Amino acid sequence: MAKADISKFDDDTGPLVAEGADEEVIEYNRRLYEGWVRWAMAAALAIYAFFHIAALNGLSIRDMTGGVVNLPFLPRLPMESWTYRTVHIAGATALGFLMFSGTSFSERTGTGRDRLFSYLAYALMIPALFSLGVTFWFQSLIAAGTSWNGMDPTIQFNERWLFGIPLIGATFGAIALSWVHQRPRTRVNPADLVLVVAALAVASYLVTIYNTPIRATTGTSFAPLGISLAGIAGTALILELTRRVTGLALPIIAGIFLIYVWLGHLAPGVLNSPQIALQRFFSQVYTDVGILGQTTSVSSTYIILFIIFAAFLQASKVGEYFINFAFALTGRQRGGPAKVAIFASGLMGMINGTSAGNVVATGSLTIPLMHKVGYDKKTSGAIEAAASTGGQIMPPIMGAGAFIMAEITGIPYQEIAIAAIIPSILYFASVYFMVDLSAARIGMTGMRAEELPKVKAMMKQVFLFLPIIILIAALFAGYSVIRAGTYATAAAAVVSWLTPYRMGVRSVAYAFQIAGSMSIQIIAVCACAGIIVGVISLTGVGARFSNLLLGLAGVSQLLAMFFAMVIAILLGMGMPTTAAYAVAASVVAPGLIRLGIDPLTAHFFVFYFAVVSAITPPVALASYAAAGISGADPMATSFASFKIGLAAFIVPFMFFYNGALLMNAPWLEILQALTTALVGVYFLAAAVQAWLWGKAAGPLTRVGLLVASLFMISGGLLTDILGLGIAVGLILINRTFGPDSKTPLVQGRAD
Repeated sequence: MAKADISKFDDDTGPLVAEGADEEVIEYNRRLYEGWVRWAMAAALAIYAFFHIAALNGLSIRDMTGGVVNLPFLPRLPMESWTYRTVHIAGATALGFLMFSGTSFSERTGTGRDRLFSYLAYALMIPALFSLGVTFWFQSLIAAGTSWNGMDPTIQFNERWLFGIPLIGATFGAIALSWVHQRPRTRVNPADLVLVVAALAVASYLVTIYNTPIRATTGTSFAPLGISLAGIAGTALILELTRRVTGLALPIIAGIFLIYVWLGHLAPGVLNSPQIALQRFFSQVYTDVGILGQTTSVSSTYIILFIIFAAFLQASKVGEYFINFAFALTGRQRGGPAKVAIFASGLMGMINGTSAGNVVATGSLTIPLMHKVGYDKKTSGAIEAAASTGGQIMPPIMGAGAFIMAEITGIPYQEIAIAAIIPSILYFASVYFMVDLSAARIGMTGMRAEELPKVKAMMKQVFLFLPIIILIAALFAGYSVIRAGTYATAAAAVVSWLTPYRMGVRSVAYAFQIAGSMSIQIIAVCACAGIIVGVISLTGVGARFSNLLLGLAGVSQLLAMFFAMVIAILLGMGMPTTAAYAVAASVVAPGLIRLGIDPLTAHFFVFYFAVVSAITPPVALASYAAAGISGADPMATSFASFKIGLAAFIVPFMFFYNGALLMNAPWLEILQALTTALVGVYFLAAAVQAWLWGKAAGPLTRVGLLVASLFMISGGLLTDILGLGIAVGLILINRTFGPDSKTPLVQGRAD
């Protein structure tokens, strides 16, 4: 499909720097099919995404009399929740193995090695197809009235030798083969076709069993053996797909948790857990306490819905408009492209759902432009990483974090979104002040007017914000998240008709295609996080961490909260936001609640540190993604982004001491808390950037500013007055006794 050029909106628009920003990012291990295979894959992705819209909105095919038509071998809509989640994961897993290679690509085919590996894959296809066929036989037996239970020797034999052993052999054999069998980028690996069949076999069996009363026996000795065997194969498939789409960090963490299941009884102290049998664990891991639990519940509803919404914004070129609008408003200010990154990356990151993914999407544009106006490579990448990470805490969507929190806590979504307003303002204000003061310190200017879109022309197109406005209005009007997201998605298509790039049937199909493509990574991540959550639930390690926090609180509550912060960051390292929060919430949040902290405050505390783990050294996914674009050292970029996002590490501690920061106070107190916290954040930025009121700040002045900022962020009339007094005194002293010249430390603008 031809790419649209947003510059055709208006001849007087001016240069548009965001052209191509909506183009799909191609991962290094993603296959690029050709010919009919390409179109078949595109159709499969589009159908997969549309299936979710249909299922979530209760759509169904009806005959002439109004009756529901159930097509053979296709899921029935609306679907029971466990069945829907199983199909959701199976579809993403099958499509993921077709999209992403397990190893690097090679153009050499027809060699002896290639033929040998292909023959091995075809051999593994036999047991995979056999196990899939057996699931249909099981379906027919159950439909005929066979009582299915885990104690019947015949059923146990059939499940072990006709279904489970062939499935596990094919799964693990094909995974190993996919690591060494290199194929051209345009062709699928036969081993991956085996994994597709294995994923379908797992789903087919589980859908069959979970639609019978036997589902209630999971985790007991009465559970059919097949559930455990399907769980083993399904877990392996999820771990392998997660490795392909995110790298090794998350699968290794999940692997450590799986090992803990069997070795936890040997661990000392708080880590000691009861011994758990293999069959009991795997018969329960693929249930709502594990893979089919809260993380998949959210990925199969809210996350997939907003991925489709983002895809429609991308296909209608609205995303390019957002970035151009940001350039028109802030591009001429000192350090203009950096401020554009704050605005655009925050807005798109709110919808995108992954910090690193948003860095790749918007950073490819903003990072080179930041470097152009004078920022070094390290700082350019750090600013983009910090801004994209902030999008995950920006209401109303919060990268789907608000919906996950609502799912876990039972707190209404609207209450969570409102509570996030002030913390997100403080975060982005801090990043803005950091950027502005850094630009002032090195004497940086902005971009020239002739390099930027014209504000007047951009304002004529402000109606392109309508889909987001409709989304917010519908959510706060009391519509369900699913209905509001569907309306916003439809609005994105309708709005495009007010531009030269009207979305027709082909454009809508393309939007669903890229939605299906974009969803694979986050679905795999959420399913993998479900494995970890299942381990935490079954071993009881979360409750033991709660007891540990209670013990620390007996010494110092601040010490307990600091320990909770460290655990949340460590658990979040290497994980996308949704997975990081889901895991941290299982381990840390219950302990904070037992300390007497309000559930909303406790979960916000955990959520913010899970989010900022993306810019926390040594494993900072967003910073590493930005460094890959800027060409800077990844670790140096991590430390720089950590410094820029410093407020995010301080503000959560203030939630506990000042409820007004979460909108839990009278309006006058909320207004006071916001105002003084903003001033405090400014002084925090001045301390970090060593620049105060047009002059360089010395070491003692910076320490004093840090103290003043903490007083003002913490809230309370006395601390506010004290903090403001310290800051004013430092300003007077610095202006009187500081450097005589107001000239910036470094003059610069790179043309």
